[in-house]
Amino acid sequence: MKEMIDIIVNIFPYAIAFTVPLLITSLGGLYSERSGVVNIGLEGLMVVGFFAGAVTIKYLQDILPGTSIIIGLAAGVVAGILFSLLHAFASINLKADQVISGTAINMLAGALTVFLARTITGSGNIGIDLGIVRQDVFLLSKIPVIGPLFFSNTYYTTWIVLGIWALSWFLLYKTSFGLRLRACGEHPHAAASAGVNVVRMRYIGVMFSGGLAGLGGAVMIATYAGEFNGTVAGLGFLALAALIFGQWKPLGILGAAFFFGLARTIADASQVIPQFSGFPPLLLKIFPYVITLLALVLFSKTSKAPKAAGQPFDLSGK
Repeated sequence: MKEMIDIIVNIFPYAIAFTVPLLITSLGGLYSERSGVVNIGLEGLMVVGFFAGAVTIKYLQDILPGTSIIIGLAAGVVAGILFSLLHAFASINLKADQVISGTAINMLAGALTVFLARTITGSGNIGIDLGIVRQDVFLLSKIPVIGPLFFSNTYYTTWIVLGIWALSWFLLYKTSFGLRLRACGEHPHAAASAGVNVVRMRYIGVMFSGGLAGLGGAVMIATYAGEFNGTVAGLGFLALAALIFGQWKPLGILGAAFFFGLARTIADASQVIPQFSGFPPLLLKIFPYVITLLALVLFSKTSKAPKAAGQPFDLSGK
């Protein structure tokens, strides 16, 4: 029993670190889909933020060692916003199929960032020397049981993302902005008749998704990744699964993101944990994805996506 507790305490900080970019990317998808625009391009938007953060930190780490990481995180947000405008324009102005547009974003982001990385460094990888240092939260890390799990060896980005999550809940459910955004995803024509600019709100929703997904990619490079290699290993798709599993609600997304993050961490840490030595390595590697599929199958009937998600908005009502 004590050995199992020690294992949990040891892997928990890594589970939290892996959950954070997953959570912030899922929140990005929440804004987009609540506005009525399906965004399966979260993977590509994360890759763009991953790349922008890596390039920024690499070239500023010697000049501005104290602030290069913060600037790198901001660069990831900006890159994600700019890249998401492609999806917004195709989905909103051109009324293109939103699934196809999101797929194009994923394909374009992967190819473009690897090409730029090879142009800049001569290879598809961009490594950084600086990263966020894990620290214990003063006093809170001393709390029995909870302290070692949640407040020891944490990145400060964890608390930034949790703050954004709390702000998102307030913004969506306690402000007029959130009411308008949700109305655009449920009944856009009714919202338009009440004076809401549906096109503008949908643009804002997609840009929020790009910025937060880009931040997720930048958090990866600043915390556990350390090197851009052209892929986020399906994390954007896991974020999309967490969005669906979480029923398009902030609290549900928080729980789903942690569930998938813990599953992925167990799979990655299984090779160095003796208790898992009896399991086939391949089975443990596919474990998080099997769990994701099972969760989506079990909860698909009760999923309540925004009614107008994926539907182009036409003011004429056609």
